[in-house]
Amino acid sequence: ACFEGIRGYWNPEHQEIYLLKLAEHYQRFLRSTALLKIKLEENVERLCELTREIVRRDSYRTDVYVRPIAYKSSAMIKVDLHSSENAVAIFAMPMGAYSPIDGLRVTISSWRRISDNSIPARAKITGAYINTALATEDANAAGYDDCLMLTEDGHIAEGSAANFYMVQGRSLITPPVTDDILVGITRAAVMRLALDFELDVVERSIDRTEVYQADEAFLCGTGVQVAPIVEVDGRPVGTGRPGTITLGLQEAYFRAVRGADPRYRQWCTPVYGGMPRIT
Repeated sequence: ACFEGIRGYWNPEHQEIYLLKLAEHYQRFLRSTALLKIKLEENVERLCELTREIVRRDSYRTDVYVRPIAYKSSAMIKVDLHSSENAVAIFAMPMGAYSPIDGLRVTISSWRRISDNSIPARAKITGAYINTALATEDANAAGYDDCLMLTEDGHIAEGSAANFYMVQGRSLITPPVTDDILVGITRAAVMRLALDFELDVVERSIDRTEVYQADEAFLCGTGVQVAPIVEVDGRPVGTGRPGTITLGLQEAYFRAVRGADPRYRQWCTPVYGGMPRIT
């Protein structure tokens, strides 16, 4: 099976929930299904319509999380991708902050990020997330909020389930797509916001010890949103407090996703405004 995670943000002034980058999530979703030979009848437009209707019918007036999942639905024992029976399910639920957004303490995990040559990192494949669960469990048991995972050759890949950025001077540095990362939708949004701050965005491999000497660092993703990292393996990042650039990007992100910044209104799909009901 494969899945997506989509956030919806409640704007009380607009009396509206904005689903963030809805079409982009479903474009990635269908790329994942194609990789697993899960053929769905629904296209991106239809999936977007269904998602808006599901959230609307629940009459939410709060932030929400939407989980679409596509799977092989036939009752068979053999392990392959040839089953012609496929299905999709979508549900929504209220969800606020997934993890602390005022400063994360993280550790470098002993579990390596699963290689793209083992399970494709570019797809959100359900079974691959045991890698995340093992790393997160160990980090939490040791008293950390989250962890960073290394590639097999020892470079920073990402957080347990989020992309990673570090700041050096006016440069925003993030691992490349070839370092076993999920090509994150929030990652791309941060790159766009960085232009407003006149930051240089650099995609390159990051050594472990570079993180210890970074001016700032943060995780970003649908779940964690934009979450500053203040400590790595007991070492403070920069001043040991969320950095100025990170906080600026975080504030800009939260304005954009709630439909409060007209420049990024195209990121936001309204749930209640002008929507025909689906029968």
